[in-house]
Amino acid sequence: MQKFTILTGVAAPLPMINVDTDKIIPKQHLKTIQRTGLGKALFDELRYRSDGSENPDFVLNKPAYRNAKILVAGDNFGCGSSREHAPWALLDFGITCVISTSFADIFYNNCFKNGILPIKVSREILDKLMDDAERGANAIITVDLERQEITGPDGGCVKFEIDPFRKHCLLNGLDDIGLTLQKGKAIDEFEAKRKLAQPWL
Repeated sequence: MQKFTILTGVAAPLPMINVDTDKIIPKQHLKTIQRTGLGKALFDELRYRSDGSENPDFVLNKPAYRNAKILVAGDNFGCGSSREHAPWALLDFGITCVISTSFADIFYNNCFKNGILPIKVSREILDKLMDDAERGANAIITVDLERQEITGPDGGCVKFEIDPFRKHCLLNGLDDIGLTLQKGKAIDEFEAKRKLAQPWL
């Protein structure tokens, strides 16, 4: 998993509330277990018309936001089913940070496991960041995980809270497998001792 330290990039505004995981990545795209290639289907029903052409009104289809790295979203982002494809699609598109007032629990947890930083902020801060994100190509926001700070295009800075353990994992690029591998030496020693004590296993 990629480390998350400091991210500077265009922030795209998505002021919709209750954006569920089916809206993030519709069910017809869940046939794969590959983590790559899903970016093109991110927000499929919002980004594309019924004939397959792009919807020019959707934020990520606008020239200023095609390479957005941050999403400023409405309340209760990621609700609905527990599909891990939702953070996979965001990550494959290039979005590695989502800011909202609230997230569905499973989506929130899945983000951390895949190297995406979900940040919970107050309504007041979200409104300010949403306004910043409306600036198009000038909507440059910096997220500093170590300092737990978000800096807007005008230089204004706000703090955010995050669980220390999750912060440690993101800063060091540790998913569940990475955490386990940190105990590799102890695991090898245990296996060696068990093999001697119980060779029939």
